[in-house]
Amino acid sequence: MPAPTTSASFMATIVSLCKRRGFIYQASEIYGGMGNTYDYGPLGVELKRRVKDAWWRSVVTARADVVGLDSAILQHPKTWETSGHVVNFTDPLVDCKTCKARFRADKLEEVQCPQKPSRTPLENKCELTAPRAFNLMFKTHVGAAEDSAAVAYLRPETAQGIFLNFKNVLESSRLKPPFGIAQLGKSFRNEITPGNFVFRTREFEQAEMEFFVPPGEDERWFEYWVTERFRWYTELGIRPEKLRLFPHAKEKLAHYSKGTTDIEYEYPFGWGELEGIANRTDFDLKAHSEASGVKLEYFEPETKVHYIPYVIEPAGGVDRMALTFLIDSYAEEEVEGEPRVVLRLHPRLAPITVGVFPLVKKDGLPEKAHELEAELRELGLATFYDEKAAIGRRYRRQDEIGTPWCVTVDGDTLQQGTVTVRERDSMQQTKVGVKELGAHLLHAQRHWKRG
Repeated sequence: MPAPTTSASFMATIVSLCKRRGFIYQASEIYGGMGNTYDYGPLGVELKRRVKDAWWRSVVTARADVVGLDSAILQHPKTWETSGHVVNFTDPLVDCKTCKARFRADKLEEVQCPQKPSRTPLENKCELTAPRAFNLMFKTHVGAAEDSAAVAYLRPETAQGIFLNFKNVLESSRLKPPFGIAQLGKSFRNEITPGNFVFRTREFEQAEMEFFVPPGEDERWFEYWVTERFRWYTELGIRPEKLRLFPHAKEKLAHYSKGTTDIEYEYPFGWGELEGIANRTDFDLKAHSEASGVKLEYFEPETKVHYIPYVIEPAGGVDRMALTFLIDSYAEEEVEGEPRVVLRLHPRLAPITVGVFPLVKKDGLPEKAHELEAELRELGLATFYDEKAAIGRRYRRQDEIGTPWCVTVDGDTLQQGTVTVRERDSMQQTKVGVKELGAHLLHAQRHWKRG
C-alpha cells in the first residue's frame, strides 16, 4: 500500500529519505545552510538526469517535428523589457511590522508567521503593510562597471531564448509550422516565499518547449499537448487518481495567454502545479519582432502568405517533476512482520537499475558477481555491487532507493550457469540463465507497468 500523502509528517519523511540515501542535501550545510537551496547527491543527480532524459526523448528525439536548443542564461536586457518581465513579472509583497517577515499578499493563508504560536499571518493578526509589487528577476551587472548601463538579469524562464532564436532555427533546420523548439536549463526567480522542499526554489531547472503553429490551429494543438503531457506522467508511473487538469479562469490568465491548463498533483501539502500548458498566441514573436526590427515570421511558399505563428508552450520544472516521482512512488509495507520502505520508480527513472550481489564473500562468487556487473554496465544498465550484510538486508536497501531488480550470484551460478533475479515490486524471485540475463532485464524494463 502507498504511504498516505496528505499528512504534514509525510513530507518530512521524504526529506529525511532524500538526505539519508543521497538524493538531495541542504546546500552549504557545513555553514549552516542557505534557505531553500539544495544540492543533488549521487542518487538524486541520477534521478534528475533520468527525468530529463525521459522528457527529452518524449518531446524531442522521439518526434520528427521538434528540435532542441540551449540558449544563454544571460540575454540582452531588452529581452526582458520586451517580454513584459520587467513590468509584469511581479508578486504582491507585504511586510509584517511586528515580526519583520515578508509574505506574498495573495498567499497569506498558505504561509506561517515566525511568531509563536505558529499560525498564518491572518490568524496571528500580523500588522501588515500595504501590498507592493516585487519583481522576481535576479539583477546583476555585466562588465567592470556596476552602473545602469551594465544591468543584466538571470533568466526567469528559458522560453525567451527560444523566441529570440526562432528565425535562426527556422532557417538552419528547414522546418515549417507546426514544429517545436525544446530546451532544458536553469532559471532563477527571487521568490518571496519559496518552500516545500524543492517544490519551489529560487534556482531551478526548467523543461520547456515552444510549439509554433499556424494561426487558427492553436486550439487544436493546445488540447493535443495537454493530453500528451498528462499521458507522459501516467506512462512513467504516476497514479492517475493523484493528477488532475486545472484550466485557468480567463481573469487569472497571464498577459500573453489565450488559455492555460495546469497538470496538478496532490502533494502532501495539497494540490499544486506540476506542469503548465499555455497558448501564448503570437504575443512573444510579435513583441520581439517590433522591438528588434527583425521579422520573426514564417513564409508559406504554397500560399505566398507571411504570418507570425501562434505558440503552444508545455513547461514544467525538472526539480518538481523529480520530487513528484519520489513522492508518488513511496510506499511503506509490512513483510513477514518487518517494515519495508520501497520506491516504486519506473525503471527508466530509477537511479540504479539492478543490484548485483554475491550470496557469500567466498568460493569465487564475488569475482563472478563483478564480472556480471561489468557485462550489465556494458548494456547501459546502471548497476550497484554490494556484498555486505545478509542478502535480505541488501534487498531492503535497494528497495528504499527504488532499484527495480537485484541479481544474486550463488552456487548454482558456477555449477549450472543461473542467477536469482529478485523483482522489487512483487519481491518474486526467478532463476535466469547467465547468458539470458541481459536480455531478460532489458525486456522487463521495456514492459514494466505499475501494479
